[in-house]
Amino acid sequence: MRALGAVGVGVLWALLLVALVPGGASELVTLVQQEPVKPESSLLKPKVMIAIVARNAAHSLPYYLGCIERLEYPKERIAIWAATDHNMDNTTAMLREWLKRAQRVYHYVEWRPMEEPRSYTDEWGPKHWPPSRFNHVMKLRQAALKAARERWADYILFVDSDNLLTNPHVLNLLMAENLTLVAPMLESRSLYSNFWCGITPQGYYKRTPDYQPIREWKRLGCFPVPMVHSTFLLDLRRESSRDLAFYPPHPDYSWAFDDIMVFAFSARQAGVQMYVCNREHYGFLPVPLKAQQNVEDESESFIHTITEALIDHNIEPSEHLYSPPSPQDTIGFDEIFLINLKRRLDRRTRMLKTMASVGLHATLTDAVDGKALNTSQLQALGIEMMPHYKDPYSGRVLTRGEIGCFLSHHSIWTQVLERSLDRVLVLEDDVRFEPRFKRRLQAIMDDIDKAQLDWDLIYVGRKRMQVQQPEQSVEGVNNLVEADYSYWTLGYALSQQGARKLLAADPFTRMLPVDEFLPIMFNKHPNTVYMSHFEPRDLKAFSVEPLLIYPTHYTGEPGYISDTETSTIWDDEAVTTDWDRQHARKTAQQGRIRPVAQNSVTGDSPPPAARASRDEL
Repeated sequence: MRALGAVGVGVLWALLLVALVPGGASELVTLVQQEPVKPESSLLKPKVMIAIVARNAAHSLPYYLGCIERLEYPKERIAIWAATDHNMDNTTAMLREWLKRAQRVYHYVEWRPMEEPRSYTDEWGPKHWPPSRFNHVMKLRQAALKAARERWADYILFVDSDNLLTNPHVLNLLMAENLTLVAPMLESRSLYSNFWCGITPQGYYKRTPDYQPIREWKRLGCFPVPMVHSTFLLDLRRESSRDLAFYPPHPDYSWAFDDIMVFAFSARQAGVQMYVCNREHYGFLPVPLKAQQNVEDESESFIHTITEALIDHNIEPSEHLYSPPSPQDTIGFDEIFLINLKRRLDRRTRMLKTMASVGLHATLTDAVDGKALNTSQLQALGIEMMPHYKDPYSGRVLTRGEIGCFLSHHSIWTQVLERSLDRVLVLEDDVRFEPRFKRRLQAIMDDIDKAQLDWDLIYVGRKRMQVQQPEQSVEGVNNLVEADYSYWTLGYALSQQGARKLLAADPFTRMLPVDEFLPIMFNKHPNTVYMSHFEPRDLKAFSVEPLLIYPTHYTGEPGYISDTETSTIWDDEAVTTDWDRQHARKTAQQGRIRPVAQNSVTGDSPPPAARASRDEL
């Protein structure tokens, strides 16, 4: 009754108000409409400090800082803490220049340079880590951590000065994991990354079966691991983060004086679990060098990191730093031809950037677009398919995409003769370069000249099809074998004599894919019927070993596109082809080569990633 009575009184008062005030009801409604409840504003993003510790990093700073600039995160919520010391190059001046120009957009900048000395007294060279260097780096990282705490930063992001964060959303993605200490898994040319899955009681790396499935994205998620390094995010709002320290080492720590091992021990003692996430692709890092290597080796290694990042990311150097272009040349070839379809602007842009980074001067050659070829054009060129030719995997006939590919290479062979070019390098636009590509190919060509080898064609990249027996190494020339049956025309060196032989074969009247034609011409094709159409078959063909270029993508991988397979058949533009989705073997990765068939060559093959205590694989 009380509730009912209260409601009744409220109603009576409302009616009385309406009765006493003329137009009261309409004014009351209007009053409610004029004052709607406003939604709450969104929260500001957490405050982040990015810690930069750089030494001899002039080669990496432009792209490293460019990635920092492109992070999709409010710059007014980011503070920069930067330190540099013991430099033999221009790192200090470059970092100072960037900080001066960038400080107006960031919340706060702290600068800790040290001009002298230029090296540590007990180091063998700039890539050697003596105790004094570990000690100094640990103190710097601790100073950054202290500065972040004193500035009331919510997070601190440590990023080594040669790590490329190509995913601009990395900060938001890591924060969303809601973890105290988390690292984005970074990629390299090998299995090396910025985490360990196993650790010994003394804090050293321990090989485990868990690592590779995570590194190769066969398992996706965020995984508890005993070690992350190089790039990681620390949530300073967590109470347990107060006990984390780089320096001094924990009182119970008595093992190797190593910054990442000391910090991992500190995390364990503080009860902080380290995590690595591979839900996304976040960025890249170079493979560690050996102690005896130098800054020039490091620069060359980082160039390869840039080229790998460019495959799927349009990275640019910092807008606040002048980055002089690398000197470009043709490494002794008269021309380096780059074949590219005009409609594949993305590939052209990537390859020109990649070649500029490597220091190669490219002559862009427009590819013949098979999709634009019509029956009249084929008849005018006198093109006929080789009788009874069928693709060995799909069973289909020749496609117009394959004809366009053949014509593209044929036009370069023609130019070689018409312009009297002595030797050229031919590259397609979907290749990735191996580390030290330029230096290694130059060394091979120099050895070939010294040995006065008579050659017509040298594969630089290919798919080796004969995998039962080893190929014959070339005496007097390091890293070169006599080529057996091979697929792909990713990249090859061609002499004037070789171009003459290929053109003299008159391939238009019995055409098949160009990567089938070449092994016929050096008498190594397994189909004797195909070979019977061509005489002579005396092309002198070789291959570098190990290979120096590979495809950027294989069938079935994200980003894979085939302009030869996805086309129309050669004599009927109404019949489309897309067999590559089901018959992927031709453009799949190199099949396993049996141990007895492994090629044996002289020369210095690149070693696997360094295997020091701080490195995985």
